[in-house]
Amino acid sequence: MIAGLAVGWAVLVLLLRLGWRAFWAGILALWVAGMLASGLLPPDHPFHRQVGSDWRAWALPLLLVAAALVYRAGLARLKSRIPAPQTTEFPKGPFTPEELTRYARHILLREVGGPGQRRLKEARVLVVGAGGLGSPAILYLAAAGVGHLTVIDDDRVEPSNLQRQVIHRTGDVGSPKAESAARAVTALNPFVTVSALAERLTAERAAELFPHHDLILDGTDTFATRELVNAAAVAARRPLIAGAIAQWEGQVTLYDPARGGPCLTCLFPEAPAPGLAPTCAEAGVIAPLPGVLGSIMALEAVKVLTGAGEPLRGRMLLWDGLYADTRIIATERRADCPVCGSAQALDEPFAKP
Repeated sequence: MIAGLAVGWAVLVLLLRLGWRAFWAGILALWVAGMLASGLLPPDHPFHRQVGSDWRAWALPLLLVAAALVYRAGLARLKSRIPAPQTTEFPKGPFTPEELTRYARHILLREVGGPGQRRLKEARVLVVGAGGLGSPAILYLAAAGVGHLTVIDDDRVEPSNLQRQVIHRTGDVGSPKAESAARAVTALNPFVTVSALAERLTAERAAELFPHHDLILDGTDTFATRELVNAAAVAARRPLIAGAIAQWEGQVTLYDPARGGPCLTCLFPEAPAPGLAPTCAEAGVIAPLPGVLGSIMALEAVKVLTGAGEPLRGRMLLWDGLYADTRIIATERRADCPVCGSAQALDEPFAKP
């Protein structure tokens, strides 16, 4: 009986594309119901004739699941100790005729030209989060010809993501977001190499990864993760382009204390009170908003990497999509900042490590 219910639930999950979380939630509910029935119903109840009366038979799956989770946690811990990959497979030689055709509109721009496109080709960019902001940013960085992209995200694609996370497709539901994003990059531009890291970013992992990249993009949606990314970028002396969105509004800035700009903690020394900075899952978000802000993040990345124009270092762009209002406010570095207060300003153009 219970097995039949489990199979029926699995079929329903597949038909409605509810995702793995919904599937396992239903299985857990069935298990809890079975445990309660096994312990509470009288021995002569018809239920026991179907599934038996020994509660230990119901406890066995719990032990197996616990063992699997412990194994998975141990495996993840071992993987986190693996040094960051030193990928050098992206092309460093002259541009091929296909690349010259692909990037012709860039090369025509006096602010980019051949030298700027060369810097893009040789750049390594790490994008934290392949969600709403990461999706357009990754796509445009790939289209622009950034030589190597690293995408790190431990989440999986869910149907609710598809309303705004345009890098993923319906067929990607259930796949790790990092791997789905990597497939999209390869399909868009075969001249770009991509590393997909389907794992949660930790302080230790960030310390390994950040020094091997020229630029960091943060598209995450929790303040704790933003603080982690900011601290690691400051320690690695890497510029950090950060975006944030909610409902109809968003912001983008460049944190770069090694070159005179502020860091996240300079502007936000304390985490916001509960409820003041809700995530998109809590407050909602209009579909095109992350496309606008994520594209601006990619544009700022191209400017930083090529040296074109004036990046948002020491400035923050605020975008109100509901009223089509754009503002830029000045930001300053704090000498007493506990994160970047001791960082020495370089006052020099962007340079590769």
